[in-house]
Amino acid sequence: MKDLKKNCKVALIQASPVLFNKNATIDKVVQEILKAGKQGADVIVFPESFVPCYPYGMTFGFTVGSRMEEGRKDWKVYYDNSVIVPSADTDRIARAAGKAHAYVSLGITERDINNCTLYCTNLFFSPEGKLVDRHRKLKPTGAERFIWGDGNKGAFPIIDTPWGNMGSLICWENYMPLARTALYMKGVTLYLAPNTNNNEEWQTTIRHIAIEGHCYVINVNQYVTKDMYPDIFHCPNEMANLPEAVLTGGSCIVDPFGHYVNEPVWDKEEIIYADIDMNQVPLSRMEFDGTGHYSRPDVLELVVHE
Repeated sequence: MKDLKKNCKVALIQASPVLFNKNATIDKVVQEILKAGKQGADVIVFPESFVPCYPYGMTFGFTVGSRMEEGRKDWKVYYDNSVIVPSADTDRIARAAGKAHAYVSLGITERDINNCTLYCTNLFFSPEGKLVDRHRKLKPTGAERFIWGDGNKGAFPIIDTPWGNMGSLICWENYMPLARTALYMKGVTLYLAPNTNNNEEWQTTIRHIAIEGHCYVINVNQYVTKDMYPDIFHCPNEMANLPEAVLTGGSCIVDPFGHYVNEPVWDKEEIIYADIDMNQVPLSRMEFDGTGHYSRPDVLELVVHE
């Protein structure tokens, strides 16, 4: 592993998108990036599918074996507000990253310009104001498969930063042991886990990943309440069964020994700042380096098709 720059200031953007409104949400993204940049953030991380939103609770009229025409209209709203990559939308975000002079990770719903398929995508921007890579969620979970295709580009991109290699898996991709290993094999030190998980089990998961990979795990979720949903949908009673608190946050950073750098923040919008010491990565790998001295390549081998 190359020598790492010791100190890194991370900003976790636990925020609320303007639901189903791409342009207004990108306005907010730009504001949050510039705000975090003024506080000296080196790395700025947003949640999963922040633009235009994670469509929690939506059915889009799907049932097994049939679809509702009203649901097609609701899906079209989501489609129209999804992000083409690259585009003028990503250019705006890239310029903000350049002004903040920070690496930015942003979750979006991406619309493929060559077809009508949507993807749950994580974008990476550089401090030079450039879109440098993207990761599409390999396998949408449960009913997410109604709206997102399987990721087929940028399976495990790695961003070379002064603090080591930065990569990400989105939400329940982090339960895929081989996907995690693929990142470990690339020497990830900053492991981003944008997600929409509120539960205690998820906190256990990210702490395990930090210990398993001996890396910093950066966990970011949204804050969304039922009253934030716009009254624009065609499917009847679509929002009726949602809880008042839909996504409650829990954003935090876990160090390479599995300890919280900051306690999870719940039930509010907040930019959470944390200073992390990259010396902890090699120190933690002295007795366990899962893809180094603690591996057995003569017995176990992972083949990644990228």
